[in-house]
Amino acid sequence: MTIATEACASRHRDHLVRLQKAYTDLLSEHGFDAVAIYSGHARSHYADDQQASFAAYGHFIHWTGAASHQHDWLLIRPGHSPQWFYYAPADFWHLATPAPKGVFADFMTLTPHEQPQALPASVASGSRLAVIGDVDPQALPEGATGNPPALCHALDELRLYKDAHERHCLFVANQIALEGHRAARAAFTAGGAELDAQLAYLSASRQRESELPYQNIVGVNAHAGTLHYQHYDKYAPDKPRSLLVDAGHRHLGYCADITRTWTGSEADPLFSALIDGVTHFQQRLIEGLAPGVDFVALHERMHQHLAELLIATDLVDASVEAAVESGLTRAFCPHGLGHSLGVQVHDVAGRQRDASGTPLPPPARDPALRLTRPLEAGMVVTLEPGLYVIPMLLAPFREGRHASVVDWAAVDRLANHGGIRIEDNVMITANGYDNLTQAEP
Repeated sequence: MTIATEACASRHRDHLVRLQKAYTDLLSEHGFDAVAIYSGHARSHYADDQQASFAAYGHFIHWTGAASHQHDWLLIRPGHSPQWFYYAPADFWHLATPAPKGVFADFMTLTPHEQPQALPASVASGSRLAVIGDVDPQALPEGATGNPPALCHALDELRLYKDAHERHCLFVANQIALEGHRAARAAFTAGGAELDAQLAYLSASRQRESELPYQNIVGVNAHAGTLHYQHYDKYAPDKPRSLLVDAGHRHLGYCADITRTWTGSEADPLFSALIDGVTHFQQRLIEGLAPGVDFVALHERMHQHLAELLIATDLVDASVEAAVESGLTRAFCPHGLGHSLGVQVHDVAGRQRDASGTPLPPPARDPALRLTRPLEAGMVVTLEPGLYVIPMLLAPFREGRHASVVDWAAVDRLANHGGIRIEDNVMITANGYDNLTQAEP
């Protein structure tokens, strides 16, 4: 075993010890003797025998890192080793999931089982059992409680704070994802289509589409202005103006979520200046990250920076205050500044006050903001400001008192460039932040 592997194994054991203690405390606090966590299973398409893509339940991944395991169960009982029932049927149609190994083999009791969805008989006993995950309430054993809200809120809160093992997994996922981004850009620069950039990304990051933490967004030209653009053109445009790639990777269950935007050979010079401007103020926002920072206020600061950029590039002729208060900056960037990141891309607990689950809804004019609480050490968040030309959002400003504020000729020139988003993944530390996308190991 190499020193690096020993260090990884030590961090992994510490992570499992931390979860064991936290679950022991939370089960006692909420009146349960044990919790059974179901990984989940894929669903078949209607009137078909083909299944949709699958990702395991987040609380199961938190323990196991196994994002693709179906029909598995994890039993957590205070005073006992965690017991992982991994689905391993006798099957000549599919290759059975191999037994977990490494740190898991030392820390857990590993038991194969063959019945899909069914809670193992050795688990289904006791009146103070919580069962969490995508489980049919009719299938719960007598006396068990399915997905108790208070316990689930507390477990969501636990996932919000990352330890050294989780930080390392997120860092590795980021570095592999960046290899994919570089390859996607190279494919586009060489004259490739969206599909070519996607295939280059998958090859360089060594993953199948079914392993991605989310469907990659690969938008060329105007497609970069559709926030969750979901198609891949098979043929390159005659005039390549822009490429936006929002794409990730999983490492031991933990997700990278990185976005980059680049110019093409036919890009308007103004678009290049705007990419530089968004990149610059994204880094300024990151430099302000620290425990205690109000993320809603940081989102507001993004809009101020965006207004400054629009004014500095002569796209808008107004004060910063007027550009923000009129809603103009929100027409240019309708999404939130970022979200919590972990074993899910849009991870849990971002809109709750604390372990109680008390809601912290987003401001009325920012309904897409997914993180509404102050930052604390151990949180991992995305920082992803954007600037887009989205005709349906800008149309109301073409008439009335705001019509003369915008350089519509320049906006129309940029419409076939789509938009810009720059996104890094950042861990909040006791003294500030740790940029996992750009950090050293």
